[in-house]
Amino acid sequence: MEPKYVKRRQRGLAVVLASVVLIIGALGYIGFRLFGGGSSLDYEGTGNGTVQLVQVPEGSSMSELGPALVEKNVVKTAEAFSSAANSNPRASRIQPGFYRLQEEMSAKAAVDALLKDENKIDPLDVQGGATLSDVKVVGGDVRYGIFSQIAKVSEQEGGSVTKEDLEKVAATVDPAELGAPEWALEKVRSRGEDPKRLEGLIAPGQYVVDPNMDAKDILKDLIERSTKRYNETGIVDRAQAIGKTPYELLVAASLVEREAPAGEFGKVARVILNRLDEPMRLELDSTVNYGLPDVELATTDEARAEVTPWNTYAKEGLPDTPIASPSVEAIDAMEHPAEGNWLFFATIDAQGTTVFTDNYDEHLDNVDKAINSGILDTQREGAQQGGAQGEGQPAEQPAEQPAQ
Repeated sequence: MEPKYVKRRQRGLAVVLASVVLIIGALGYIGFRLFGGGSSLDYEGTGNGTVQLVQVPEGSSMSELGPALVEKNVVKTAEAFSSAANSNPRASRIQPGFYRLQEEMSAKAAVDALLKDENKIDPLDVQGGATLSDVKVVGGDVRYGIFSQIAKVSEQEGGSVTKEDLEKVAATVDPAELGAPEWALEKVRSRGEDPKRLEGLIAPGQYVVDPNMDAKDILKDLIERSTKRYNETGIVDRAQAIGKTPYELLVAASLVEREAPAGEFGKVARVILNRLDEPMRLELDSTVNYGLPDVELATTDEARAEVTPWNTYAKEGLPDTPIASPSVEAIDAMEHPAEGNWLFFATIDAQGTTVFTDNYDEHLDNVDKAINSGILDTQREGAQQGGAQGEGQPAEQPAEQPAQ
């Protein structure tokens, strides 16, 4: 064999041997780091007792969390965590939210902890019909409002946001800074420094609240997400189709949410539109209750006569603001109301049976059924049974004043 070919073969063997040595060295180094002494890529055990809050963003995979966990000293290296995540067949089930993890956890322990429900922070759960402020029920409990719910979540997770902080932000920060929809800004601003001016702008749903946020950032986060959700219903175009502004549609949807039993949203929406078209006062007891310090199904003659921005017994047209958080279903009912000529509805028993009619005499008969069923019994001292007509029912004579 010629010398030049011998040299070429020798150089090739040298390159192969060098590559093998490098690979073996790298594997040895990784093995030493993973399973060796103080320079290991991983911690041992389930943590040192110091709790950190870790966020799993929407759409994130488990393996993507490594750098954030290293930054909070939950795990030692992103490599170890990624390896542990890829080795766990349940890792794809990770849910978005905030989790309580300890510092200095092994990568495997951190993965396991992120898959346990008990480590996940409970979300803020805003129900359809919820109000910003607390509601005291006559003879009963307090229904805690959204402000109180946020404060409770914050306190439970080590935050310091209070109901008073939230009320101050709601009253004083311009709604545009809080992410309110453009179509609501004028109406919200017209309410001055009333904390309830943001009523209806936080949509029902479950929200992860970052306890590290202040009151303004929390409200901004909730309202921005709600604005997106409401706009996705097509509220601007749908409002125009029924001859209303988007804000008016939101107000009307809040009435549907508070007045209608399950399955009757579309019919109650139609009654509201029919009354506005007549024109007739809406005369809904939910709008009376919204301005009262304590509430019950049976409203009093005195309360129904009091002029407030919401009381539709004493004012024409819609309330000045929503009276609760309307669900997407309530908004959809206003956008697509049932077909019918009903002007009255009444819930006649404790099971929630609701009847609709366009005949006032029939409606009075239905009111008598409601009174006889006991659902309009009052817990107020000095008040008499049947002293109120009940939610969604008109006064003794149907009002026929021009609508605003």
